[in-house]
Amino acid sequence: MGKKRIHHITETGFKTPKGYFTTLEDSTLNRMKAGEFVRNPGFKTPDHYFSTLEDRVMENVIKKEASPVISIFSKQKLIYASSIAAAIALLLIWPIFKAESNIWNHLDTETVENYFIEENMGTYEIATLLLEEDIKEEEIVDYHLNEDQIESYLLNHTEVEDLILEKNNY
Repeated sequence: MGKKRIHHITETGFKTPKGYFTTLEDSTLNRMKAGEFVRNPGFKTPDHYFSTLEDRVMENVIKKEASPVISIFSKQKLIYASSIAAAIALLLIWPIFKAESNIWNHLDTETVENYFIEENMGTYEIATLLLEEDIKEEEIVDYHLNEDQIESYLLNHTEVEDLILEKNNY
């Protein structure tokens, strides 16, 4: 029966004989006085049921304790699953690392210079970014520039007013 039609039900579906509840108390008391409930309780246990009950229960308990326990998550299966997951993750991430390394290879000097100029980074901020391993004395001392290179750099990258202002500040 669907729930939609349940509020329309007016009858329970159960029927009792006429006058059943008016005579129920009297008939029950009469049966008790006659001893019918004592002679025929309605339930019967097998012979020697309670004397052997403890032994049978203990046999079933002992049998259930002896059954082996198989774990769903064994250590070996967990190691296999995690190694497969790690291999798949590396295969998916590998192109990303490879692409990032190519970006740094194509970075030109002018882009880096423009970044430092736009960010107003001074020599002290740049020096804090460098590690001791990055600064080698041989690279600084052995670097030879001729006067033409220095002059062309100064002409292309500086203005005379900046040099004058720097000289006055020191």
